[in-house]
Amino acid sequence: MRTAILALLLIPLLAHADADAKFAALRDSASPLDGSLSSFLDKYVGDCGDLFEGQSCKKNSQAFRAKVAGKKYYVIISEESASMLQAGPYNPEKGEYTVLVTPFFPGGGYALTQGAPRKVDGAGNPVMPLIVLHGQLPDGWDPMSFKRLFRNRELRVQLVFTPTGVWSLPKKGGGKLQGVKAKIQGLLVTYARTGDPVGSYYGK
Repeated sequence: MRTAILALLLIPLLAHADADAKFAALRDSASPLDGSLSSFLDKYVGDCGDLFEGQSCKKNSQAFRAKVAGKKYYVIISEESASMLQAGPYNPEKGEYTVLVTPFFPGGGYALTQGAPRKVDGAGNPVMPLIVLHGQLPDGWDPMSFKRLFRNRELRVQLVFTPTGVWSLPKKGGGKLQGVKAKIQGLLVTYARTGDPVGSYYGK
C-alpha cells in the first residue's frame, strides 16, 4: 500500500519531468531510492561507532555497498531541501539566466556529492566545484522574479546518480565529515509549483 501511494504521488512529478525528454529517458533507466536519501547514505557509509555492534554494522554496510555498486538511482530533492541552488549572473542581451548548483546533497548527517571533496573552506564546509546551468527567462518574467524562486525555495531538484565510494574529511572543531561520492549522470531543476524545467545537467 505504501508503495502504491508513493507511486501516485510521483506521477504528476514524473509527467512534468517528461518535458525534458533526455532526462526522462535517463530517469526511467534508474531505480527510485527505496526510502529517503538520508536512509540510503546511512546504510552506505555505515559509520559503525558502537563497540558491540561494530562488526555486524560493518558487514551490513559492505553488503549494501556491494548490492548497489554500479547501479543508477533516482531521487527527488524537495524545494524545502534544495539549499544547494543559487541564482547566478543574468545576461540581459540574451535574456539568459544562470543557475549555480553546489553538488552537495545532504541527507541526515551525511551528503551525496559529485566526486569527493578534498578540503573545507574557512567555515568548515566541503569545497565543491559548481555545476552551472543556463536557460532563457519565460515571457512575463524578469530577473527579480527569477531570484525570488531561490529566496522562497520554489525550486526542486531531480537527480540520477551512481554511488562510487565513501569520503571523509576532518571536521572543524574535531570529528569528521562523511559522505558518499557519486557520479551524477543527470540533474534536472524544475519550478516546483508547475513542474516546468529550469535547467538540466548531464555527466560525461
